[in-house]
Order: sequence, then C-alpha cells, then structure tokens
Amino acid sequence: MNKEKGLVILYTGEGKGKTTAALGLVLRAVGHQKKCLVVQFGKAWFTGELEGVRHLKPYVKFIQGGKGFVKILGDDLPLKEHKQVANDTFKLLSKEIISGKWDVVVADEIIGATSSRLLPESLVLKLIADKPEELDLVLTGHHASKKLIGMADLVTEMREAKHPYQKGILAKKGIDF
Repeated sequence: MNKEKGLVILYTGEGKGKTTAALGLVLRAVGHQKKCLVVQFGKAWFTGELEGVRHLKPYVKFIQGGKGFVKILGDDLPLKEHKQVANDTFKLLSKEIISGKWDVVVADEIIGATSSRLLPESLVLKLIADKPEELDLVLTGHHASKKLIGMADLVTEMREAKHPYQKGILAKKGIDF
C-alpha cells in the first residue's frame, strides 16, 4: 500500500487559536483512526484540552513538557531550568517521532520555545528535515521564522482582530484553557 506524504503544518501568529487549530486537526485524524501524539512545550498546568484528550484514548497520547511560560504568570524560575526542560522535551519528542508509532505529531508551542531561545531553531529545522516521510508534523507558537515557514507545507497565521482581554475579561475556563 502506498503511503501518503506527510505534511509539515505550522500555526503561528499573535492571535489566539494555534493550539485549538492543532487539536482540531487531531480530532479529525482520530475520526480516521490515526494515532496522534501531542507534546506541549512550556505548558505545565491543567487545561480543558488535557482532560478532553483523555477521552480519545487509545488514539491520542498527550505529554506536557515544561514548567510554565518564561517570565509571565508569576514565573521566577531561572532561564537555565526552562532551557533544560525544553531540551529534555525535545529529546522525548524526537524519540517518539522516529519510533514510527504515530501518524500525526503536534509539537505545541515549539515555535515559541525557539523564538524565546529556549531551544535552538536548528534542532527544529533538522527535526522537520529528518521526520519520517509519511508523518504529519504540526508545529505551533508565536514568531515563526522565515526558515520554518519556508520548510512548512501549510502555514496559517493567526491575527488578533479583537480580544475580550482588551475589555478586562480574563481567560475563560472551557474557552481559553
């Protein structure tokens, strides 16, 4: 049987919806009995998607690799510690990708990890170049470089037109997390 070429899909930009778009793609893939892995960089707290994905077993595995976002939401960890966790998460991601167990892999917030210099971009570029041919790889996060955009097959940039935060409405359970 001929396998289809896997795509590199990138969701980037300053607007909301990057992770949501990636998880929507996972939901669609599960509908076709595809095995999916979601690895989150920087996220380390309870979210609705973490709980929701549990209901998609055995098709989806979800791994959070991080200690929270750097220097926001009360973060006071040394940058060195964030870098170590990002590198450990990347090693785990790489090992899973080459295992051949997955049809779709989402590396959520990996672009933010590179743009904030927690992870060398060269590692992500090599990951794309070396991924199994049939694997669909989804990358999300702010500030995608021209090199990453150039290597992707599909790029969507989220742009904020309006946000409830501008009216003092904070993140909402079930909508934002």
